[in-house]
Parts: sequence; C-alpha cells; structure tokens
Amino acid sequence: MADSRNAPEAKRLVRERNGRLRVAIVAAQFNEAITGRLVEGACSALRQYGVRASAIATWWVPGAFELPVAAAAAARRKPDAVIAVGCVLKGQTPQYTAIGQAVANALAQVSVITRIPVTFGVIVADSMAQARARACLPLRGSRQAGGRCNRGREAALAALATIGVLAKIRRPRLY
Repeated sequence: MADSRNAPEAKRLVRERNGRLRVAIVAAQFNEAITGRLVEGACSALRQYGVRASAIATWWVPGAFELPVAAAAAARRKPDAVIAVGCVLKGQTPQYTAIGQAVANALAQVSVITRIPVTFGVIVADSMAQARARACLPLRGSRQAGGRCNRGREAALAALATIGVLAKIRRPRLY
C-alpha cells in the first residue's frame, strides 16, 4: 500500500509546513457517480494526513482523455502533487483500453517533465460493478461496499508517499 513506508515522511512534511502542502486534483466528469467518490476518497485521505482543505484545489474536465492537459496546467501552478481521477468503462469496442493507456502514459509524461508527482487514480474497468467496487460504492442490490476501496484514496496516499521520497532525495546530503 502506498502509505506503508513513505507516508510518515509526508506527514512530517505536512507538519513542517503547518498543513500547507498544496495538492491539485483533476477529475473527469464522465461517470461522475464514480469519480465523485474518487475525489471524496482523495480529499479525505489528504485531510487525514493533515493537508488543509483550503490547500486542495479540484478541477473537473469532461472525460478521462482531458486529464493529462488539466494535470499539466495544474502542475504549472507548482503544487506539491497532482492527483488525476477518472473512470473509463468498457463499451462495445476496445477503445477503453486505448484511452486508459493514453491517459496513463500522458500523466506519466506530465509528472516526469514537470518533476511534480502526478498520481493515477483512474479506474479502467470492464463493468460498472468493477468500477463501483474500486470506488468503494455499494454494489447493486447490496448495502455493502465492494472491493478494495478507494482508487482516489490510494492515489492520494501515493502522492503523499512520493512527496516524501522526493523530499528525501532532494535533501543536500544524499548519501
């Protein structure tokens, strides 16, 4: 899990900055019932680790394919991390695979080029049931949440962990 080794460092950073770690979230509106839950999960995890609500900016784009350009624009504002969340579902064609791969590759490029962590909280699923489970939403006909929860939360924890690792790497005394 993303918070196992490096999140303590991120918690320390948040404390050092008095909760002023700045995080951008870019979210796809398509499948908003899912992506809304992913944004909630990300925000909840960030607040749990001490990031102030006022230091979390969220921008919505039409779909997952628009996430990379929004992540790049958000990264230009110099946040400590960008979290991208969305939901791509399988339809009648294999297009969802191509979109999922294109979005993942482009988000990775944004991260490398800007040197700002950009985490991937995009669900690429074969069915709405799979997507609901990964968003920690109750499965149809059940009151119980399904699956391993919540891709947005996991992306936020990965962002915090990466912030922690980068802080260690960027210290003057590396070895």
